[in-house]
Amino acid sequence: MLVPRGGKWGDSVAAALRGHGGIPVIAPLINFASSDDPTTLANALHELQDGQFSWLVVTSATTVDVLNGQRVKVPENTRIAAVGETTASALQLAGYRVDFVPTSDNSARGLVKEWPDPAAAGRVLVPQSDLSDPTLVAGLTKLGFDVEFVTAYRTVGVPVSPDVARDVASGRIRAVLVTSGSVARQVAEQLAPLPKETVVACIGPRTAFDTRAAGLPVHVIAEERSTESLIEALIEYAEAG
Repeated sequence: MLVPRGGKWGDSVAAALRGHGGIPVIAPLINFASSDDPTTLANALHELQDGQFSWLVVTSATTVDVLNGQRVKVPENTRIAAVGETTASALQLAGYRVDFVPTSDNSARGLVKEWPDPAAAGRVLVPQSDLSDPTLVAGLTKLGFDVEFVTAYRTVGVPVSPDVARDVASGRIRAVLVTSGSVARQVAEQLAPLPKETVVACIGPRTAFDTRAAGLPVHVIAEERSTESLIEALIEYAEAG
């Protein structure tokens, strides 16, 4: 099974797969680089610490790493929203409080749909990847907020090794985990066409949509955007087959 991200996430997923009898292959397909506009990012984070935003919206653990790396202190009058439980856990681990997490749909669309105070106004800071979908910014703007998007980091592709590419092409790697649209695009660019028997497992409906848009098949869709849900869905698929 191809695990497309390294670090702590990749190690934990690999361990979970081994626990279920799988043979994981960690092969990072994306990595994260500093924003190409550090001045704009620094100014936005300065305004955040100065209390000029009503809300800070965080959509990934990578953004949490940026906030933590910049030693950002969020004032008490600024509320913090996390797109899902994984991001919320990363925020709390880094010492940030979390005021709102959508319950039924851990996605940008779900966050906007379940927004706790849609009648409120004010400024909202959304620090995201340079490749982020505009759904969140557009949705919050429609609710009446003054939304400021800032590039917190860049998502860049990582070439897989020739050995991994050969193992995928030969069918030796029988499943590919897809955790984001960026990963899907790298799979399509570097590894497609996949063998017909290769199972493509996506970490939620939005990722499944992006995966199909990249020209890849989708066999497994996790109900929730979490590692646990992804592994459970893959196991159920394997047992049903």
